[in-house]
Amino acid sequence: MQTGTLRSRRAVLAFLCVMLGTAGTACAADMGPIREPVADALPMPPSWSFRFVPYGWLTALNGTQTVRGRSVKVDASFIDIVEKSDALVALMGDFEARNGPFVLLGNVAWTKIGLGRDNIRNRTPAPGVTGTLGTSLGLNIEMTIAEVGAAYEVARSGPLAFDVLGGARYWYQQADLSLDVTAAVSVGDVEVVGTRAFARSGSVDWLDPIIGARLRYTVAPGHELVLRGDIGGFGVGSDFSWQAIGAYGFELGTYQGISFSGVIGYRALYVDYAQGEGRQRYEFEMLQHGPVLGLSARF
Repeated sequence: MQTGTLRSRRAVLAFLCVMLGTAGTACAADMGPIREPVADALPMPPSWSFRFVPYGWLTALNGTQTVRGRSVKVDASFIDIVEKSDALVALMGDFEARNGPFVLLGNVAWTKIGLGRDNIRNRTPAPGVTGTLGTSLGLNIEMTIAEVGAAYEVARSGPLAFDVLGGARYWYQQADLSLDVTAAVSVGDVEVVGTRAFARSGSVDWLDPIIGARLRYTVAPGHELVLRGDIGGFGVGSDFSWQAIGAYGFELGTYQGISFSGVIGYRALYVDYAQGEGRQRYEFEMLQHGPVLGLSARF
């Protein structure tokens, strides 16, 4: 109804009230002030929120590393790695951007790990490697793992939400294997320094597609449990990989509009990758696993 029409009708009613005398005065008073029509408020569109989580991953390693055809079995706990490594963790972080049910995901982890002879042991060399270099003395691995992807909430029931996700995981590695040369038969493809020989991989990288799912459960306001799993590789980069993460976040407080939460959990990541043959053989078939500790900032 237009404002002008409302005013005309109220003017007619006021005239009738005046004609009725004193009762008309009360009648006119009861009519109250003219109110303008109020339009219904439009719903606000969903906006972006962001979360950044710097964290530490206290990793243990179990598997096989092959450098230039020489293979070692790796079995190292987090404590073993701490004792042998000059630098355990340099950069690890998780990023999330959310708009309603849609989420963009990112994660990066950079590590430099050193292992001693107590945590590695020789395995059969690759076909085409005719000689052995005696006892393995050490293994150094520099590694970057970066993930990008997207998730979408497909179901929700009260405090429980279920997401599907997809993306890619990029791996970059350099590995140096040091061996005793006292029993050397063939050292033509390695670097010899004193009584040690170093088999160096150089730069190795590959890209794995990944698919997975995530379950989020709000335990209480400011407290959330997250379970995530994914698989990847499929022969595109690695032969196969899988990952499982369980994390619990608990709100610590808010400062200047940024909500801070503590994060504790456990992460396990397995990959089976190989390239080359003979003395060019490089293989990383490894399970990395251990506790995760971090601080979340949401804004």
